[in-house]
Amino acid sequence: MACRRTLQLCRTGLLRKFDRQQQLRHSRSYGRDVAIIGAPFKKGQRLAGVEQGPRVMREAGLIEKLRDLGHNVEDRGDLNFDVFKDDPRNYVLNPKAVGAATKKVSKAVEQAVRDNKLTVTLGGDHSISIGTIHGHARAEPNLCLLWIDAHADINTPLTTPSGNIHGTPLSFLVNQLKDTIPWAALPSFDWLQPCLNITDIAFVGLRDLDPGERYILQKFNITSFSIHEVDRFGIHEVIARSLEAVNPKGDRPIHMSFDIDSVDPAATGATGTPVPGGLTFREGMFIAEHVYRTGLLSALDLVEVNPEVGSRQDKVNTVMTAVEVLTACLGKKREGNLLPGYQLPMP
Repeated sequence: MACRRTLQLCRTGLLRKFDRQQQLRHSRSYGRDVAIIGAPFKKGQRLAGVEQGPRVMREAGLIEKLRDLGHNVEDRGDLNFDVFKDDPRNYVLNPKAVGAATKKVSKAVEQAVRDNKLTVTLGGDHSISIGTIHGHARAEPNLCLLWIDAHADINTPLTTPSGNIHGTPLSFLVNQLKDTIPWAALPSFDWLQPCLNITDIAFVGLRDLDPGERYILQKFNITSFSIHEVDRFGIHEVIARSLEAVNPKGDRPIHMSFDIDSVDPAATGATGTPVPGGLTFREGMFIAEHVYRTGLLSALDLVEVNPEVGSRQDKVNTVMTAVEVLTACLGKKREGNLLPGYQLPMP
């Protein structure tokens, strides 16, 4: 009983610590300069349609909703990606296309972060995160990473069963895995240098791991919370523990990579690799709100929205969920927003 009581006190103290830090910071997060970058890229996987993600999120009013929150939003448009007619599988599919595209994404994100913009990248499949994280790290080397996903996406090119690079991006970025990458066979990635350590990463929402991924997480003891831990501890404690693990002093810029398939397919059926039993819509929103309140969010990816998958209602629900998560990451509150300086009109 004494040990259980001690554990409960530690958990309570941890949650109170982050609540206090957030209360101090989130009031300074209104009126941010925000850059939107579209990355309509699909070659990290096999399904057509995911390249339409940036378009459908914009059409759902994302830019206007962010401006309504008081942010100065600069939409930098969509990146254009080269087409390679000859791009055969070499451990992974479409290595030339992915290597060239992620290099372009990296440069765009690096520039936006150096311009002091909170940088939002709209995917596109999750392979684009090779570029978003690399570019962010070039501008802010001290970043930490929250990976919100049903999948760990840390297969290496030699462990991936599918060959799809959207299931391998983190292996290209993690220093401890650099010797597992056949770099000589993948010359299109010769621009890339690993930029993360395993202690920089926290996973939330995992529920579909390949054997190689499970081995990597266990071997390196990477901070990870499966959907089982979300059920067991609650999303508040899971996200607090995640931030405590990767950002214990609360002084590191946060990169959050949010795969829409982290949320249960009942709410996000228009995605390429849905896995039942995911985060609820409310849990996804809580993560977004909690990270916003830290005042440390520096760059954000929202990926794997595919309007050509599922029913018409699946598309509506998925796009709505994506836009709601994005706006919550930038300050929208479910209890309603009150912008600084608001006054009641007088007759």
